[in-house]
Amino acid sequence: MTGRSTEALVIGKFYPPHLGHITLIERAAIEADRVTAIVMASAGETIPLADRVRWLASAVAHLPGVRVVGTLDDAPVDYGSEIAWVANTVQMQVALRRVGVDHVDVVVSSEPYGVELAARLGARDVIHDVERGRVRISGTAVRADPAATWSLLPPATQLGLAVRIVLVGGESTGTTTLTEDLQRHYRLAGYPGVLPVPEYGRDFTYELHRRSVAEAERIGSPAPAPDQLVWLPEYFLEIAVEQTRREDAAALSAPLVIADTDALATTLWERRYVGEGSRASEPTLKTLPRRDLYIVTDHVGVLFEQDGWRDGEHIREQMTEWFLEAVDAGGWSWMLVRGSREERLEYAIEAIDGILAARLAFGAALAQRGAR
Repeated sequence: MTGRSTEALVIGKFYPPHLGHITLIERAAIEADRVTAIVMASAGETIPLADRVRWLASAVAHLPGVRVVGTLDDAPVDYGSEIAWVANTVQMQVALRRVGVDHVDVVVSSEPYGVELAARLGARDVIHDVERGRVRISGTAVRADPAATWSLLPPATQLGLAVRIVLVGGESTGTTTLTEDLQRHYRLAGYPGVLPVPEYGRDFTYELHRRSVAEAERIGSPAPAPDQLVWLPEYFLEIAVEQTRREDAAALSAPLVIADTDALATTLWERRYVGEGSRASEPTLKTLPRRDLYIVTDHVGVLFEQDGWRDGEHIREQMTEWFLEAVDAGGWSWMLVRGSREERLEYAIEAIDGILAARLAFGAALAQRGAR
């Protein structure tokens, strides 16, 4: 006869989920057959509850029998107050019942509160790594300095939390110049892990030209010039997918991504080279990561520089309009930059600094509770 499954409980704000949280849940998975991790979010916090639940669930997906559930809880925490204990404990019990858990056998925590909570739930307490000896990280440390602690966050947290700034514009409108200037600035301003996000479309163009020249030589035809390349719709799907992959790789390195082009831009270049009806790359927009800001570089006042691969001087104005229409239709935050190189950089920094202050300064954790 089989006995009932044992249930472990882990609670916390997971603001945001970090590798210390993962080791805590891994310990709980050793202590019981099934584990419920409750994400308890409160007002004033800038990371939505749904994001924290999703990131944590992704980070513990390798652990069988672990479920993650979220609850909005603004009940103040006071370990010396009976009314506070009752309010918070009942909040947990209701969240547990929502996922079909009617008993708790063990409470696993890295804080002294775990002993009292376990007693109130009729469970055994396990206090795990109070000194943070295994993973020297806490939510407080992450919120104080995301850049310094970035490597101690699971990939799901990194991908979801990173601030993403994307620069787009027509050919020779200063997009790459401004991107590189911004990357250089922020590496020196506290984000040393900011990586370049290479433009895969340009790499693809070089390779397509190489293959086309080789094929022309094989059949004895003249080598095609760059503006004579034949572009197929499926090329743009490949470019869009790879561009997002490169952007995500940069998000795994630092909490700030500054990308020169993206999958949205790829859909417009597909329109440019294949025609209005071509939509091969458009499905990638459904999985486009969160955008914090699009910066559209204006063609006005920028000389067209022919590097041997560009052919769009005559449509720069039209491409600028396409980009403005696309970012506006998508409902993303965006701005146009015009002016000298220095003016563009200064204006872009002002906008990005505001976003960083709002996104990575973190709202106050009004009720401190659970796994730090």
